[in-house]
Amino acid sequence: MYPGSIAAQVPDRPAIVLAETGETVTHRELDVRSARLAGALRRRGLTGGDTVAILLGNDVRWGDVCWACWRSGLVLAAIDHHLTARELEPVLADAAPGAVVTTPEHRPVVAAAIAAAGLPEPVWLLVGGTGDTDLDAVLADDAQRLALPERAGGRLLFSSGTTGRPKPALVPPSGQHPDEVGVRSAGLMRMLRFTVPDGDRVPADGDVLLVPGPAYHAGPLGFLQSVHQSGGTVVLMRRFDAEGALAAIARHRVTHSQWVPTMFVRLLRLPDAVRTRYDLSSHRVAVHAAAPCPPSVKRAVLAWWGPIVFEYYGASEGYGRTVIGPEEWLAHPGSVGRAVASRVAVADEDGRFLPAGQDGTVWFARPDAPEPAVDADGRADLAGTPGWGSVADLGQLDADGYLYLTGRAGQTIITGGVNVHPREVEDLLLEHPAVDDVAVVGVPDDEFGERVVAVVVAAPGVDVGDELLDWARERLAPAKCPRALRVVAALPRNDAGKLLHRRVREQLLTVDAR
Repeated sequence: MYPGSIAAQVPDRPAIVLAETGETVTHRELDVRSARLAGALRRRGLTGGDTVAILLGNDVRWGDVCWACWRSGLVLAAIDHHLTARELEPVLADAAPGAVVTTPEHRPVVAAAIAAAGLPEPVWLLVGGTGDTDLDAVLADDAQRLALPERAGGRLLFSSGTTGRPKPALVPPSGQHPDEVGVRSAGLMRMLRFTVPDGDRVPADGDVLLVPGPAYHAGPLGFLQSVHQSGGTVVLMRRFDAEGALAAIARHRVTHSQWVPTMFVRLLRLPDAVRTRYDLSSHRVAVHAAAPCPPSVKRAVLAWWGPIVFEYYGASEGYGRTVIGPEEWLAHPGSVGRAVASRVAVADEDGRFLPAGQDGTVWFARPDAPEPAVDADGRADLAGTPGWGSVADLGQLDADGYLYLTGRAGQTIITGGVNVHPREVEDLLLEHPAVDDVAVVGVPDDEFGERVVAVVVAAPGVDVGDELLDWARERLAPAKCPRALRVVAALPRNDAGKLLHRRVREQLLTVDAR
């Protein structure tokens, strides 16, 4: 289903809401506004398969722009609006947008990147624009609407770029009528206990999804599409605030929510009086992804919210995913689940598949992917086999096929010949009440090659000192223990909550060199 058919059944149900202000677009309004924008884009020269880039903070207009593309055969490119012109240049070079939706404040940065990439001038539509660039004027002008054959559009997403240039992942337009396209990731949505219609009837009680993270990331954007296809409501937060998220659940009677682990940490830091102030009885499912969640944090959330916490793991490139529910997780603590509609394997650097319990690089294979050719010595060219892919995460499988992530290639610290995975040390340090956030990195050491350093954000009003290192020494093998501690005001994370280890290490080396 899509706005045209959903509006006929639940016209006054909210489709998208801004949590902080209550600004709302109903399904009837989403249908009309997205059709007007689709017509305006066609009138301005865009044709099927062309790309529309959106660079906006969380805003109700996300629904209009997304569905304008997804009902008119255009490709939506969701891009981080925080990027500088230098960072945007390769992203826009890949996207080659025929139109850009942004704000007047962001336009100069985007324009500079477009010029540097040697791209033609796009159609500009601005939130707060004037004249022909005024997006709101287009959304309000019924003369813009065209009676055109409706075709499902596509998506262009970009990896987070934590280890280099963001990689594009294109889902091309299917050519179908948008009403014929099934709910995106319907199987996963059902596993996560979303209400997915079996036919063409909108559920009587639609899901209400809280999205406290940025809409331009793959997870929130995918859930927005799926929930709208099911006739539900998406509640966007302009920015994450721990108490504000609880207030939004209570105010908007949120049934489902989507988080990253750093949000859990900040929710758990709230005083008991704040945590119990809000009515969370409508909240049936909490989903988290994007970054590893320390087991101690997840146990605390489960103890607070009950068995409603689900986790999935995958990548924007769409190679595959794993899912785990609350009961499974308690039986397999620390796991990110088993493969869903894909195959997961762990291999060494030469492509040899590893048995359960051994660390290696995590690989996914799509359901229709061929088996890789294997040499006599067990080596396989996984990267060269169609349908196989990896984002360089490290992990291991247990005997039941549950995947455990242990780190990321390039982040392993080798100290005195011993491999140390930062995540294990970070998870331990986060258990200490004085630690609000932490990164563990390796820096050069004349004796050991590298030494382990903990970079810590202290909990509010708390001093962190050598006693933290003493506490860690009681709980970790000597090689894993940080040999030095640095206290900082904040750690660099992207909007998906992923810790930017490379940037932490660069900053640390810069400070130590002074």
